[in-house]
Amino acid sequence: MDRHGLAIVRRLDPETGHRLALRALAMGLGPRGGPVTSRRLAINVGGLQLPNPLGLAAGFDKDGEAIEPISRMPFGFAEIGAVTPRPQPGNPRPRLFRLKEDEAAINRFGFNNQGMDALAARLAWRPHGILGLNIGANKDSPDRAADFAAVVRRCGDLVDFVTINVSSPNTERLRDLQGREALTALLEQVMAARADIATILPIFLKIAPDLTEPELADVAELAERARLDGIIATNTTLARDGLRSRHASEAGGLSGRPLFGRSTRVLAQLAGMTSLPLIGVGGVGSAEEAYAKIRAGASAVQMYTALVFQGLNLPGEILEGLDALLARDGFANVAEAVGTDRERWLP
Repeated sequence: MDRHGLAIVRRLDPETGHRLALRALAMGLGPRGGPVTSRRLAINVGGLQLPNPLGLAAGFDKDGEAIEPISRMPFGFAEIGAVTPRPQPGNPRPRLFRLKEDEAAINRFGFNNQGMDALAARLAWRPHGILGLNIGANKDSPDRAADFAAVVRRCGDLVDFVTINVSSPNTERLRDLQGREALTALLEQVMAARADIATILPIFLKIAPDLTEPELADVAELAERARLDGIIATNTTLARDGLRSRHASEAGGLSGRPLFGRSTRVLAQLAGMTSLPLIGVGGVGSAEEAYAKIRAGASAVQMYTALVFQGLNLPGEILEGLDALLARDGFANVAEAVGTDRERWLP
């Protein structure tokens, strides 16, 4: 969708506008040509051979309705979801707010999705391309760890990786699962579920940007002990520092440009605590920002909110710029650049 199309979408309420953009993409009104790649951009992350390190973050296509057109975009990988075992409507509307002055968004969706069975039917016909699935628990579930395991068993054979989402702020007490005892039990159930499926399935853990340093250390230790394949840092934040928009006080998770510094600091801290591959997400809207995440410790990065403000041509522009930055600094490939400027982001 070009900038003219964006202007039309912005006249609608944010959730309706998002639905329209997703439908337009499903109709073929988006970038084509497939993933951008080069000898500098290709990288292996957690066993996934990516043509480039830029991915589409979860939340853009919750129910896998535009998998094929997304696979024709420049991204090296994409993540759909979050999906829960049973369908659920999520929180009442309005639940998505554009913060134009801040190039940010606040959402409190609450894992609205059509459920794992509906998604599995779509995934059975998916095209080639590296596709991940963000998984969650039903709001009213008596056993949330079992919910995560159930989705792995139902959909794990149909995707290339799974992301355990214990960091959304929009499902009551979900972030409690990041605590040491709860996370240990959850990871045990998920890894047992992975052993029950036929596919060799990389498992990633997505964490919040609001964790303390001791909490981050616990997450790193437990992720390594469980033999996860990587950590995604970070989800949205509850912080509201420096916002100018009239929507700044809305409840929910903040994404977009204001999250960049906070999420990159967490990423850099985590890179000093674990040898697991890291995927950096939060506020990426330019080649320079993607490059900063990589040099802070990320082997790959994800984006979403910046597409709302800059359009669907942005991923191609970022990858072209990233390739040029790697060449400028004499890196033969992305892997050589990972973590080379981590100290800059440490507290």
